[in-house]
Amino acid sequence: MKKLMTLAIFFGFLIITAQEKKSGTIQLQIDNMENDKGQMLIGLYDSEDNWLSKIYVGKVAKITDGSAEITFKNVPLGVYAISVFHDEDNNGKLKTFLGIPTESTGSSNNAPARFGPPKWEDAKFTLTEKTVHQKISL
Repeated sequence: MKKLMTLAIFFGFLIITAQEKKSGTIQLQIDNMENDKGQMLIGLYDSEDNWLSKIYVGKVAKITDGSAEITFKNVPLGVYAISVFHDEDNNGKLKTFLGIPTESTGSSNNAPARFGPPKWEDAKFTLTEKTVHQKISL
C-alpha cells in the first residue's frame, strides 16, 4: 500500500510538471506613444485564420510616460501574433479615415503595415519556452 501511494504521488508530480511545461508567459512592452491619453488595447491571436478577426486573449493596458506593459500568463506553447492600438478616446474601437487607422497601431515583431494590415507571417512568433519577450514600437 505504501509503495502504491508513493507511485501515485510520483506520477501526480510528473503530470503536474508536464502540464506546467506546456504553457508559458508572453511579456509585452509597447513604447513610442505620442501621449498618455486613453488606453492600449491588445489582442493575442493564435492562428493565421484568426489573425485580426478573432482574438484569442484580449487585454487593456494603462499608458504611463508613453509606454505600456502587459503580461499574458499560462499561454499554451505554440505560434502567436499580437496586435495593439492606442485607443486615445477610450471608445474601444480603432478610429479610421477611409479605412486607414487614425490611432496608432502596432504588431508583434514590429511587422510592417504597408498597403494594408500587417501579415501573419511577419507578426507571428513561437512560444516555446517559459517566457517570451516582445517589444512593439508605435
